[in-house]
Amino acid sequence: MPVIVVGADTSQGDEIVSSLASNAGEMRAFVTDPERAEALRKRGCKVAIGDVSDGSHLQIAAFECFTAVLVAAAASDDRERSFAADPEAVAGEWMEAIRGAGIHRLIWIGSGLLPEPPDEQVCPEVVTLSGSRPGFAQEVARLNELETLG
Repeated sequence: MPVIVVGADTSQGDEIVSSLASNAGEMRAFVTDPERAEALRKRGCKVAIGDVSDGSHLQIAAFECFTAVLVAAAASDDRERSFAADPEAVAGEWMEAIRGAGIHRLIWIGSGLLPEPPDEQVCPEVVTLSGSRPGFAQEVARLNELETLG
């Protein structure tokens, strides 16, 4: 089942891509840094390069993915953003993209709670993990492999 990692060009995103690489079928990476794209392609990722605050671009990149892994650090680090300025607005764009892309499983990697999580009818499986917890990337890979989180 296809999985997309938003913020694959962050240190946490890189760990997640490494953990998913051996077992994920189609793996997509959404990045801001074009210099990171080639390295991700060599690791088997389909790469979309864009502004993390552009929900419409993210929606297209995530279309028909089963799982979306959202790395909260990409919403608040020093990268340039044109469509939304603060982390909450970026996360709001991400949630709209998730709704429009038909994502079934959402894994939020961040220190705080997921802002405005999609309702269960839109995205039935939502998990929040701390990116500072040891083994978080392996947990993402494990969760991605499960038939259901229920």
